[in-house]
Amino acid sequence: MTAKSKSAGTMALPSGSPSASKTATNSTVSTLALNFTAIKTMTRSWNYLFRTDYAVYAYLSDHPLWFLPQQSCTKMFDIQSIPREAFDGRLLPIELEWSRPSCGHCESNGKHCRLKNDSSILHDIECHSSKPEGPVEKLRVAGEVLGPSLAAFLAIASYWFYSSNKLKKESELKIEQFLVDYKALKPARYSYADIKRISGNFIEKLGEGGYGTVYKGKLSNDVFVAIKILNNSKGNGEDFINEVGTIGRIHHINVVRLVGYCADGCTRALVYEFLPNDSLQKFISSERQRCKLGWEKLHRIAVDIAKGVEYLHQGCEQRILHFDIKPNNILLDDNFNPKISDFGLAKLCSKEQSIVSMTAARGTIGYIAPEVFSRNFGNVSYKSDVYSFGMLLLEMVGGLKKNDVGGQDKSQVYFPEWIYNKMEQGEEIAIQIEKGSDNKIVRKLTIVGLWCIQWYPVERPSMKVVIQMLESEETPSMPRNPFTSTNGTQNAATGRGRIFSSELEIISESE
Repeated sequence: MTAKSKSAGTMALPSGSPSASKTATNSTVSTLALNFTAIKTMTRSWNYLFRTDYAVYAYLSDHPLWFLPQQSCTKMFDIQSIPREAFDGRLLPIELEWSRPSCGHCESNGKHCRLKNDSSILHDIECHSSKPEGPVEKLRVAGEVLGPSLAAFLAIASYWFYSSNKLKKESELKIEQFLVDYKALKPARYSYADIKRISGNFIEKLGEGGYGTVYKGKLSNDVFVAIKILNNSKGNGEDFINEVGTIGRIHHINVVRLVGYCADGCTRALVYEFLPNDSLQKFISSERQRCKLGWEKLHRIAVDIAKGVEYLHQGCEQRILHFDIKPNNILLDDNFNPKISDFGLAKLCSKEQSIVSMTAARGTIGYIAPEVFSRNFGNVSYKSDVYSFGMLLLEMVGGLKKNDVGGQDKSQVYFPEWIYNKMEQGEEIAIQIEKGSDNKIVRKLTIVGLWCIQWYPVERPSMKVVIQMLESEETPSMPRNPFTSTNGTQNAATGRGRIFSSELEIISESE
């Protein structure tokens, strides 16, 4: 190395670099973290030690140090024998030598070496990177530290994505299967083999009657259905045609939905939506089951049934007469919402047609309107369903007391007449009335039921008016006693008592 200054030579020997003095001179060598002059390297060994962010200064030991920034200097070592002329420019050039330690191990790994902790012992060295620790190096170090954690996170994220994607595909397949089963919510035609598969080979029986047998089935993992296998002895298939021809076109919240049907050889089957709470009959004929509903819920059920019947009469393209409204044909879903079922006796007619021709009576004894038995009471029309609905209301209110009525002379006591007499006498006709609001509901249901079972069709309200009476805050007035005269020929055409109350409209047969 060569120093070319009168005062001090500037030499780039960084602090802690692996070097030791070999030339003893009368001077002191210090490091300073500032560059004042240019540096010139003269030996090969200096190239390995070169760093421009440090400077080395040599000065006389007895020279004042006011010109150096002492707070930035670090003394390295003393040199005993440098002539004074070297510092005033009369002895140039001056050469200083440092022996180089063994750095082969560091260099073989692409690194540089330096003395540990500013030591002057040649073998006390450490390796360091030849590249500055800039942003790239920091990122590399951070990657080494965070790499395993990041890899674990990516593995977990990949597994979650795979699992969620698999569940999504399964859900899509499930939805697709649902759409295939339901045929876009239109009744589907199934083969007998399909019916066996859906029902699980007819394992779980839900009920049995004169119409046939009902089994539980499953279309997909979460969609259950009720399968009604019709008896082969039931006429010429009229019930089957009625069911498919009427309920197949109906879409109403209070009417059971027909999912599909089977007409395979002699087999006739109907596939309905499954309603888990069975029929209304189960809840009104048992004191223990009735407690599960309460009068407010029974009132809501009555209103919803009325809306379903009103839809059949006025909401469809053609008027549908059910002819078998009764508690057994009112099914309840998991929220106890009622749905009208069993359209085997149903009949279609235009809305302009107020009279329906029938060759034989149809329905269930106790719920059949008088005019269905005898034309002396009037013509068969949609008012026949109103009568059946009225009997259903009376059954909801006093069904548990029918046995009490039966204890009397059955030939002399008629259940609706017994209810009417109890109402006029101010006696309770229902059990388990726990509060005043319950008593009001019971009275309203009873009075509306009595309006609906008037002997003559023209004296019964339409289902539209029935809904108004049930939803009104006021309790309707009592109708006239329909049991005072049962002479079917008397006043049949005059429409006696057509005004139900001062608040209600006059009902005409053409409605």
